[in-house]
Amino acid sequence: MAAVLTPQGEDFPRWYQDVVAKAEMADNGPARGTMVIRPYGYAIWERMQAELDVRIKATGAENAYFPLLIPLNYFSREAEHVEGFSPELAVVTHGGGEELAEALVVRPTSETVIGEFMAKWIQSYRDLPLRLNQWANVVRWEMRPRLFLRSSEFLWQEGHTAHATREDAVGYLMTIHLDVYNDFLVNVLAAPTYLGMKTPRERFAGALNTITAEGMMRDGKALQMVTSHDLGQNFARAFEVSFQSEDGQSEYCHTTSWGASTRLVGGLIMTHGDDQGLVVPPRVAPIQVVVIPVRDDDAVAAAVGRIVDELAAAGVRARADQGRGSFGRRVTDWEIKGVPLRVEVGPRDLAEGVVTLVRRDTGEKVTRPIEGLAGAAAALLEAVQADLLVAATVRRDSATRDVGSVDEALEAAQEGFARLPWTAVGEAGEDRLNAEAVTVRCLTRPDGSVPESIEETDLLAIVARSY
Repeated sequence: MAAVLTPQGEDFPRWYQDVVAKAEMADNGPARGTMVIRPYGYAIWERMQAELDVRIKATGAENAYFPLLIPLNYFSREAEHVEGFSPELAVVTHGGGEELAEALVVRPTSETVIGEFMAKWIQSYRDLPLRLNQWANVVRWEMRPRLFLRSSEFLWQEGHTAHATREDAVGYLMTIHLDVYNDFLVNVLAAPTYLGMKTPRERFAGALNTITAEGMMRDGKALQMVTSHDLGQNFARAFEVSFQSEDGQSEYCHTTSWGASTRLVGGLIMTHGDDQGLVVPPRVAPIQVVVIPVRDDDAVAAAVGRIVDELAAAGVRARADQGRGSFGRRVTDWEIKGVPLRVEVGPRDLAEGVVTLVRRDTGEKVTRPIEGLAGAAAALLEAVQADLLVAATVRRDSATRDVGSVDEALEAAQEGFARLPWTAVGEAGEDRLNAEAVTVRCLTRPDGSVPESIEETDLLAIVARSY
């Protein structure tokens, strides 16, 4: 039988497209660069939303919603911002059959419109900090679209905050990046990353500093998983976001913005997926356990139903297989979807009071008594979660080479990441790297922590090809 998926080693981009299609994650939309997220792909995104949302709210941020259409003149108020986003803007010039008096931009990000309303809502230091988050769609005209990774329209959360001092703003930004994003990436997606700051040329347009988390995909390329931006007072000055301090002085706020998008779904696929398809970490899996009858008869069907009910009662997200075709075909379909654990139930198993449990990540099969199955399944799911993080960390570390020059970094970046002193790169080295489609993904400290300034000594540059 022909291979269901293109092997990763043969053609990784084709493998990715095969997985997205055959795992029923998404389809291309009718307009170039758009995507239709299918129910299974959206269920994974919903799990990501839920995990991120509870963490974001725990920091004191509140959810709100701002308009999709933003006056074009808002973007001209912050010079770096409009210059950075101009090539990606979708502009509406007609509505209701008439030319609009003022052109509108379809939201690419919301710093400008939220800045406008922050200026209305903030009067005094008592109104600070103001911490907002919204779940929304955005449009950035993409020339080289790829489902989940780069699309002209995508879904995300974007947080925006205003603070009385730079210290408070930066402190909160680090809380978001470490306690929300990094915690989610490590403990939910089982995706280790390099944390660090972007170089000046890679910063968000209009920011003083951009902090990132860079993941390594299974082909050795980098994917920017999330970013957090210290906007200083740039947007506050542009939109007159000011407050009266305790001593009665008028001061500009210090603002931040930060976001995570459906790109994380693509990152999940490429961090853990193998030649059989998706491998979904249990904590983000919409279906943690699928129960499959080996033979379709009434006794087996009844047992499958009881097992699913028992698992659900124990808090495990379980589903009975209702597919068609042979047992082997149905197993293959669930493997492509990456469900963490499979329970196989047959007449002979029932007679012996046991079932077979199969791990998606390793393919390991174990026989367990039906009695007490829920507890055994829950423990095995935790083991899968932990093992996926270990495996991804080993892959990342083994494909990261410590080098001493830009030439060596270019060589290492053909297969993985390079790590070298920032002093050995600098702006001239960054130019050389970019000419070869390689970039400095971030600057980090030797201990892996996030620098406070590019002026720090001993900074290391993480260099890679990227998506």
